[in-house]
Parts: sequence; structure tokens; C-alpha cells
Amino acid sequence: MIRLLLVDDHAVVREGYRRLLERRRDLQIDGEAATAADALEVFRRVDPDVVVLDLALPDMGGIELIGRLFQRNARARILVFSMHRDPLFASQALRAGALGYVTKSCAPEVLIQAVYQVAARRRVLSPDIAPDLALALLSEVDNPIDALSPREFEVLRMLLDGRSADEIGVGLHISPKTVQNTHYQIKAKLGVKSDIDLMRLAMKWKLVREDGSPGQ
Repeated sequence: MIRLLLVDDHAVVREGYRRLLERRRDLQIDGEAATAADALEVFRRVDPDVVVLDLALPDMGGIELIGRLFQRNARARILVFSMHRDPLFASQALRAGALGYVTKSCAPEVLIQAVYQVAARRRVLSPDIAPDLALALLSEVDNPIDALSPREFEVLRMLLDGRSADEIGVGLHISPKTVQNTHYQIKAKLGVKSDIDLMRLAMKWKLVREDGSPGQ
């Protein structure tokens, strides 16, 4: 029996793939969470075999959550199940420690098989993102955002979402001063001097659209 923890802030979506996974007799849902804080508590309590998590959570980004889960159990097995198809998100999730990355636009069977692969400690990518990720890795054009650590990537995403240093600090459980220092490090690594230049770079690499909304 493979015991699962599902982490997604959309209850209807979570219920949908819960029912999908529970059709398999050897898959059991031992816990659910709608926030990162709840996920950390349920993870501690139920010690699941596999965590299936979304990256878009209201209190803390999923990439930051991956790191927090590994702080609690270095052998955690994590499968990201996300709407984001951009290889940037997949590469950051894998760098943070996730074993698999599956998009929500994939076929249901892809998610099921990915759970089995991650439970067996094998890496897995859904077919709709694997070619793009491979091309990004082989591209001669370096994406400067790849230089960011998972923590820096999460802070950048929250900055681009318009959150203040205080709000980011609360979400990531770090001080506003640490957020400000990370903000400075991000700009230094990306070679930009202002937040306007930072936004332009984010648009170029599709972290945000031209209307300022989050990228896919």
C-alpha cells in the first residue's frame, strides 16, 4: 500500500484527483492539506510515502514547501502536480528535491503512473513538459533565472506578485530583513539594478505576462 498526502488549495480539484487515485487498491490517501502550514503538520503526523503537491499555495510557495518537507524528512518523496508548464518551474522544483513533475493538463493515467514512479524513488516528468525541459537544458541561450536558488526563486515569484517584504516574510517564516537581503541578491545575480528591470526580465523569461499576471 502506498500512502499519499495531497496538497492543493482548491478543494474541488483535490477531490477530483483523490477519487482518481483511490480507484487503485494499492493507493491510499492518508491526508490532505490546503496550505503549506497544514501540509507540514499533516506530513509530520501521517508520514506519507509520497506527497503530491501543487506549487500555488496561499501561504507559501510549493518550491519553498519542498525544502521544508526535506528538513523534516531527508528521504521524503515528492511529486509536483502543477498548472505551470514552463520548464523554469519544473527545473526549480527538481532542484529543490522533488522526484517528479506532472502538469494538470496531462492525462489521468500519467499522474497515476508518476505516483508509482516516485514511490519507487524514480524521477519522472509528464510528456507535455519533458521535451521543453530537455530543450531548455540543451539551449545555448542561458536563462539567468536558473542561477537562482529555490528560496530566491520563491521570493522572486512573491515579489512579482506584488507582495511586500513583510508579507513574504510571514509566508516563508523569515524576517523582512532576510527578504530584503534576498531581494538584493536576486537583482545582483540577475544583473539588474531596479525592480522595473526585474519585471522586464521576468516578462522576457515568461515568469509573468505583459499584463503583469503570473506566467504559466
